[in-house]
Amino acid sequence: MLRINNLRRSLHPLLRPLKPTPTHPTPRPFSSTPTPPPSSTSDSELRKYIGYSVLLLGCAAATYYSFPFPENAKHKKAHLFRYAPLPPDLHTVSNWSGTHEVQTRNFVQPESLSELESVVKEFNEKKQRIRPVGSGLSPNGIGLTRAGMVNLALMDRVLEVDEKNKRVRVQAGIRVQQLVDGIKEYGITLQNFASIREQQIGGIVQVGAHGTGARLPPIDEQVISMKLVTPAKGTIEISKDKNPKLFYLARCGLGGLGVVAEVTLQCVERQELVEHTYVSNMNEIKKNHKKLLSENKHVKYLYIPYTETVVVVTCNPLSKWKGPPKYNPKYTQEEAMQPVRDLYRESLWKYRKEAITSKTPEENEPDINELSFTELRDKLLALDPLNKEHIVRVNQAEAEFWRKSEGYRVGWSDEILGFDCGGQQWVSETCFPAGTLSKPSMKDLEYIEKLMQLIQKENLPAPAPIEQRWTTCSRSLMSPAYSSSQDDIFSWVGIIMYLPTMDARQRKEITEEFFHYRLLTQKNLWDQYSAYEHWAKIEVPKDKDELAALQARLRKRFPVDAYNQARRELDPNRILSNNMLEKLFPITETP
Repeated sequence: MLRINNLRRSLHPLLRPLKPTPTHPTPRPFSSTPTPPPSSTSDSELRKYIGYSVLLLGCAAATYYSFPFPENAKHKKAHLFRYAPLPPDLHTVSNWSGTHEVQTRNFVQPESLSELESVVKEFNEKKQRIRPVGSGLSPNGIGLTRAGMVNLALMDRVLEVDEKNKRVRVQAGIRVQQLVDGIKEYGITLQNFASIREQQIGGIVQVGAHGTGARLPPIDEQVISMKLVTPAKGTIEISKDKNPKLFYLARCGLGGLGVVAEVTLQCVERQELVEHTYVSNMNEIKKNHKKLLSENKHVKYLYIPYTETVVVVTCNPLSKWKGPPKYNPKYTQEEAMQPVRDLYRESLWKYRKEAITSKTPEENEPDINELSFTELRDKLLALDPLNKEHIVRVNQAEAEFWRKSEGYRVGWSDEILGFDCGGQQWVSETCFPAGTLSKPSMKDLEYIEKLMQLIQKENLPAPAPIEQRWTTCSRSLMSPAYSSSQDDIFSWVGIIMYLPTMDARQRKEITEEFFHYRLLTQKNLWDQYSAYEHWAKIEVPKDKDELAALQARLRKRFPVDAYNQARRELDPNRILSNNMLEKLFPITETP
């Protein structure tokens, strides 16, 4: 920034309009003879100085653009004079998809509880923000703020294992995969998992993340006690028995009520699972939906827009008596990948014919036979990400890939329940009630049917998959799946748009198209089905009227007043807050 300001200051005098040097006025002689025109010398001088200014500006721009940028320079050469090398003490923190990014000089990583307590106390005394941030996997960057962040990546130990009761106490900075690896020798594991395993435990709990299984709750329900470091009251321990009112509010507290330092989790016995993947269609799904939800421990549907394909993935404990299923797949992995590879070769020739023919063999595309399905899909989408007809062909190739990938897989739950989500992306995921397990409302399938109709009607370039999962309810008051009735089940539906390119202009166009896609679903579906977005995927509207409508809508579903009152008591200076929390849950000066 210093370099930019200096450059601007140096150019500023040259960019001002040039004026002739003022002189004392000369009396005009009284005469009928016309006054001769002024000398052309002043015009030539003016043109000369303008030329010098333009030349200097051009040289400065050329020098800047040819300057060798360091790796920490942001999107290089995207805008004139905007992305200079970052100062060495400035930390760049972005979410995984690169959709949200901030720079801060205050990025603290304490190594112990006492250090964390000192950090929170110091920043509270200065009334300076220190927002808790985890692994940065939330698509909306819920943990980010320029003012300052505290990250618990160095507080990542398993503190205690209770084998008898299958409970584990951990520091909140431990990652999910690190945790399950650390406790598997005791024969226990987590009850459920999200799609990936890199989240910090504190983060995955605070945003109400979830796995899938109509008998299994969101992950925050696995928490039976937690230790919060608060600005106003120091470190407090809360549980189902100790201050339960605050416990059920803070368990999914969005990082706004205290920094989660330690968590005690209820685990389950470690089991091998059998994953069954097969292709179906909506008519068949309707016939078997209740059975699929009730008879499978884990189940999810992957819908492929512009096709009839519904990919069904079920996971159940491996039977000790029957053993692994005896099944010979009809197709090899190579055969399953072939339709996608063929489309990529064809599309590459169509979109980059001139570039390909001008390249030497060494410069050609990497061997596509070595790319995974999601890597190849990203490369396909990057060719023309907003062309609906191109997306339709990609989706059709994906449907064929899944048809030829039908089969079984056996492994431990932390291996099987993962899902390769692909590359950087925009995601919007909503949660809404779907009846009970004994009596599903079928509104979850109705929601999908209307969503598919909307996509086709609006000709949206909607890539695959649209993922649908289920959980039972949560008793955490701020969870989108909150219910006081233990029988209620909730459906979670995620729409997606990938960011397969680093080109700033193209990413902007994809972003605009995604928010158009999201807005259409919001206007046509959310209110009708009482759907609310996942906290890690909600975005704050820029328009004041839209923001006001969102604030009012959140008040209908969540105990906003109780949440804000807890913020006043535990964090009166709002040092744990950020722009997102301030916008979604504005606090007035008087309670």
